Amino acid sequence: MRQDDRFRPGEAITSRSYARLLSSTIDWLVTVDPHLHRWPSLDAIYSIRSHVVAAAPAIADWLRREVPQAILVGPDSESEQWVADVAGRVGVPYVVMTKERRGDRDVQVRLPQGVPHEGRTPVLVDDIISSGHTMAAAAHVLRGAGWGRPLCVGVHALMDAAALDMLHRAGIARVASCDTVPHPTNAIGVAALLAEGVRAIGTA
Repeated sequence: MRQDDRFRPGEAITSRSYARLLSSTIDWLVTVDPHLHRWPSLDAIYSIRSHVVAAAPAIADWLRREVPQAILVGPDSESEQWVADVAGRVGVPYVVMTKERRGDRDVQVRLPQGVPHEGRTPVLVDDIISSGHTMAAAAHVLRGAGWGRPLCVGVHALMDAAALDMLHRAGIARVASCDTVPHPTNAIGVAALLAEGVRAIGTA
């Protein structure tokens, strides 16, 4: 889903080709927070019935239990849809950084000035954590601005051990992910939400 455009000459738009493959193989699809950035919905590329389950309710429940007085931070504009949803459910403020990507592992992020954060624990939230460089860059900026050690929450944890170590070295106090992908950071269960999605598509 992340390869939703041709970013360099000769690249395939593999989200489209993978959708054709799956649509020819299965009857329906229920999935958690696909990367719908340039595609308006799964129906734009899938020909089968599909249903998107949001992880926001589960993340919000976890934050209520684990992080009192949080302030949510989106590391880039693409993360705002998840950050705003979770913040609204928990009733906490949020802020979104701006990001300039100069390469797969070379990113620069900026924090808006004058954001009130005193007495709150910063929580970086995004849908996918893979190389970890965006989250690490965001953590460095928060620490440099005098914020406390941030936590990091991701829907899909795709990072390897080296990336996880880099996040901790960047000053992130804890990394927590949903259990959509088996990973040592899994702390937020989404099985009940997936079950609701399966029931919903079964009655459609």
